[in-house]
Formats: sequence, structure tokens, C-alpha cells
Amino acid sequence: MKDIARQSMSIKVESMDLLNGQIKMEAHASATYLAMASWCEQNGFFTSAKFFYKQSEEERGHMMKIFEFLVDTGGNPVSPEVTNINHDYASIVDVFENTLEHEVKVTKSIHNIVKKARELGDLATERFLDWFVLEQVEEENTIRDILDMIAVTGTEGVGLQMIDNQVEKWIE
Repeated sequence: MKDIARQSMSIKVESMDLLNGQIKMEAHASATYLAMASWCEQNGFFTSAKFFYKQSEEERGHMMKIFEFLVDTGGNPVSPEVTNINHDYASIVDVFENTLEHEVKVTKSIHNIVKKARELGDLATERFLDWFVLEQVEEENTIRDILDMIAVTGTEGVGLQMIDNQVEKWIE
């Protein structure tokens, strides 16, 4: 009887599957931001590179937070395979536009998992994801602020260097 209790999960299987998908999404984001940091380094955007190194670490932290939650709830977290990482960008604007596009996808994914957890009556998963819901508001806002700053600064001549210098205020 004791062994059966130890093997039972407090998380719903559907929630676990969705969270494993989110683990993969966070790992992909971490690798993507690392590739963006490399692109920034190669193109002289050294402050933006620091920003993306930080973002890469943050996304890995998100992945691990979900991974550990699955362990804590008796679930089976899966270490994701990460493929299809883009390393080529047309401009610094392209880098940040791709970042915003990715963050919007993450937000939608988190919201879908919350909705499913609510539908399943999986309160632990729903509460766990509260932090991620608010984190995504911050993530999207940061990238929108950077894109707004780029639009105001312009991308001609010294504008590019000013953009890179201004990104520093978003590195925590």
C-alpha cells in the first residue's frame, strides 16, 4: 500500500504533458537567446549580447522551475531535445522582433496550460503557473519597450550604438 501511495501523482497527466511541452519551449528559448547573444557579439552589439545571455539563463531557470515542480508532484519531467535554432538575423530590430514573437507564443502557451489545469481541477498546477503568468507580462513589456526605444532612436548611423547602449537598462 505504501509503495502505491509513493507512485501516485498529485498532478493530472494532461497537466504533466502540457508542462513537459512548456519545458521544451523554455529550453528552446534558452538556446535561441544564446544564438541571439552570439549574433549580437558578432555584429558589435555587446550590451545586447549581455542582455540575451541573461535572457538565456532566465529561460533555463524557468525550465528548471517547471521540471522541479513536476518532480515535486510525482510527475515525470522529460529532458527536452532542442533543435531548429536560428542563428541568422537581418538586423538588431529583427532580433528583438523575433524575441517578442517568441514571448507572445510563450504567454499563449502558459495561458492554455492554466485554462486546462482549471478545467481539470488541478489547483496545484494552476497556482504554480500564477508566477509564470505575471512573468510573461514583464517579459513582453520589456521587449516592447526595447522595440519602442529602437523606433524612437532609429537604426541609422550612431542610432545603432545608442540602441545597444540603451539596452543596458533592461539588464538586471
